[in-house]
Amino acid sequence: MARRRSLRPDEEELWQTVARSARPLHPKAPVFTSKPQGADPAAKPAPPLVRPPLPTFRLGEKAPVIRAHDLSPSLSDSLQMAPLQMDAKAFGRMTRGKLAPEARIDLHGLTLAEAHPELIRFILNAQGHGARLVLVITGKGKRGTDHGPIPQRMGALRHQVPQWLRLPPLGQAVLQVAEAHLKHGGSGAYYVYLRRR
Repeated sequence: MARRRSLRPDEEELWQTVARSARPLHPKAPVFTSKPQGADPAAKPAPPLVRPPLPTFRLGEKAPVIRAHDLSPSLSDSLQMAPLQMDAKAFGRMTRGKLAPEARIDLHGLTLAEAHPELIRFILNAQGHGARLVLVITGKGKRGTDHGPIPQRMGALRHQVPQWLRLPPLGQAVLQVAEAHLKHGGSGAYYVYLRRR
């Protein structure tokens, strides 16, 4: 390591010229010397904000668990959080699989463009015939090849059908939507409770 030497006078002068022309990369906040009116001269200035120290980490310790941010709830959670529009006793019997659906439609193998008009026709016809509980079978979906950076949800019909049932023209006909009981298809099917016409 080389020893530091002191600057010669001509080098010192050159250094001072360069130092005066330099601008700081991170300028400090301006310091106000004048005191605001009405301020108590004996009052102490506010202490600077001190950040709490980071927790210590030792080799071999487990890292703290950070909860993943899921911006949208799962499909079954969103259906369970929906407000109850029908009789609570009938809803309980329906979700336990005690009520038998009066009609059913199976949308397996259909594309979204094919399934939407079929669902509209089925729901409106069922309501026209006086049915109250129908079963819409969507299937659970299968995992396809996912080539993009954003993960795709499994089961396009399974995720789209509850939205279609809330929108016109089906929204006025549907009273309640719930995930089916295991004996009627489980998470691959929906109970749709219809309004009386």
